[in-house]
Amino acid sequence: MSTIRLTAAQAAIRYIAAQRNEEGAPFIAGMWAIFGHGNVAGIGEALHAERDSLPTFRGHNEQSMAHAAIAYAKQLGRRRAMAVTSSIGPGATNMVTAAALAHVNRLPVLLMPGDVFANRGPDPVLQQVENFTDGTVSANDCFRPVSRYFDRIARPEQLLTALPRAFRVMTDPADCGPVTLAFCQDVQAEAYDWPEHFFAEKIWRRRRPRPDENELAAAIETIRAASRPVIVAGGGVHYADACETLKAFAEKHAIPVVETQAGKSALPWDHPLNLGPVGVTGSASANAVCEDADLVFGVGTRFQDFTTGSWALFKNRNRRILALNVQPYDGTKHDAQALVADADIGLKLLSEKLGGWKVEAPDPTLKEDWFQAADAVTAAPSAEDNALPTDMQVIGAVQRAAREDTVVMCAAGTMPGELHKLWKAGRPGSYHMEYGYSCMGYEIAGGLGIKMAEPDRDVVVMLGDGSYMMMNSELATAVSMGAKITVVITDNRGFGCINRLQMGTGGAEFNNLLDHTHHVNPSHIDFVAHAASMGAEARKAGSIAELETALAEARAARGPFVVVIDTDPYPSTEAGGYWWDVAVPEVSERREVNAARTAYESALKERT
Repeated sequence: MSTIRLTAAQAAIRYIAAQRNEEGAPFIAGMWAIFGHGNVAGIGEALHAERDSLPTFRGHNEQSMAHAAIAYAKQLGRRRAMAVTSSIGPGATNMVTAAALAHVNRLPVLLMPGDVFANRGPDPVLQQVENFTDGTVSANDCFRPVSRYFDRIARPEQLLTALPRAFRVMTDPADCGPVTLAFCQDVQAEAYDWPEHFFAEKIWRRRRPRPDENELAAAIETIRAASRPVIVAGGGVHYADACETLKAFAEKHAIPVVETQAGKSALPWDHPLNLGPVGVTGSASANAVCEDADLVFGVGTRFQDFTTGSWALFKNRNRRILALNVQPYDGTKHDAQALVADADIGLKLLSEKLGGWKVEAPDPTLKEDWFQAADAVTAAPSAEDNALPTDMQVIGAVQRAAREDTVVMCAAGTMPGELHKLWKAGRPGSYHMEYGYSCMGYEIAGGLGIKMAEPDRDVVVMLGDGSYMMMNSELATAVSMGAKITVVITDNRGFGCINRLQMGTGGAEFNNLLDHTHHVNPSHIDFVAHAASMGAEARKAGSIAELETALAEARAARGPFVVVIDTDPYPSTEAGGYWWDVAVPEVSERREVNAARTAYESALKERT
């Protein structure tokens, strides 16, 4: 057996660069890196040597670099991914939030934080977290619960098993998620005689599991017994490239489709069988058919509480749940009948077995009435209207400026709920929402990741002032990379979404809006100047009309273009929506809280 002598870090990077997806492209498209004493000498030197085959990108925060990597993978339907490396200590733990985001959303990312010395010679090394009762613990153990696969590389030859396992997880449709390889910094620099065949190019093909024959037969029987079925389309529809198959299935059998946050854009918004978004942030049309459904057929969804109205939405006492999912864990939630399979294959086999079976199509007026209500709140205000714009009106302006190639994205605050309700997604991949973890700060970094994944798409990032303040540094990275993204900042002077939730549960307005906090000096943040200071083109829009003018101007921009508009923190779309289980205190001195508790207890009784 012929061998080649390399350091462990050199071997890891060379192996990563040699892995391909089924289309022949490198599965890991690049490495995001902030160097420190835990990775600069080992991994840093190795990345420099492989810079032509595995490009290295530098951001400004480890968490947001990982967000960009995760958004890249999501936008490409998990067909490709990115890696992120950090030093030990705070550089590593900065990535834990991003790891949790990827874990919840079932998205691949390879995290390679530096770790302490395996030989323990300099213990405690700078930034080392010491455990008084366990000498094997390091800060990187924080990654264990939020990684699909975790390994600590304490000897070079451990990479011979760890790296293939890592790629197996990232390319497996059922187990897909973040992988953490904590890399002891002394081991990174240790040499080893590696078998040359370890670095041969390898193609990782997406597994498409077929259903068990007994499960398939049982699913057919369950569907045939239904008279009012509804399909809940989740993110798995996109990851299985099953959007066209879902459309054909729904049309053949006349079954209405409702969309989760991750599933939105699976069908065009104007398709007659697309009844719109479902659940807490859902449309009246979608929620009406879900309340009455005798079969809830989930396709690629994990049935998050926002989807199910905290399991109060499906009110039919005789309803059954059928879950077509590649992951058995998701297929059996709430006593669902599982059909474990690839969504594309599963839908095709079901349709073939069902033959000409179909149900009565949904009432078209449900959809018509919903969009009439949606159009009313997104319409531009009159020129004489001097009130602060609403978030819904901002969405309307962005929608009118959108083109066929536009991708709208968001993650946290007011906008995800309003976009889920109101955005008219024309084709798959045009709506990118991180609402599994709903992580503030994902937005700008995520927009950069989307642009890197699909450079020809028009990427519009929508976020509030709260998210912008929490994490905006990758705007400077987007400037330096020449990534043309449009960022729309709605400034409602605080955390408007949670302020409304606080009020809705009977609480006093407290510590959410900036005017309701214990600050000596009032806040006057100039977001336009801040964005411009990082190199972005930036404008302040004083009205919806000025916003539309700025969005038209953004089309000619060469790099990031930021538009800031002040908005009213209080209004939200009254139409649609559904109950969400947010526990209200049983005892309070506030009359409003006691009233909210009474309403809460009544709602709990309605949950099926």
